[in-house]
Amino acid sequence: MKAFDPDHDASPVPSPCINVCSMNAATGLCEGCLRTIDEIALWGTATENVKRAVWREIRRREEGLF
Repeated sequence: MKAFDPDHDASPVPSPCINVCSMNAATGLCEGCLRTIDEIALWGTATENVKRAVWREIRRREEGLF
């Protein structure tokens, strides 16, 4: 996963996509970027604040708290 800190890194917020696009049926998350299908669909029109919120969720998911 990309090294991005949503609370400290400057804009623009990068996409978390790493081109490993496979949805996990058990978790509902992409196996590459750990986003939900709704988060992926929203990304292109999301504000910087929304993108940072998604990144915070990704970091939480990485820690196994999902």
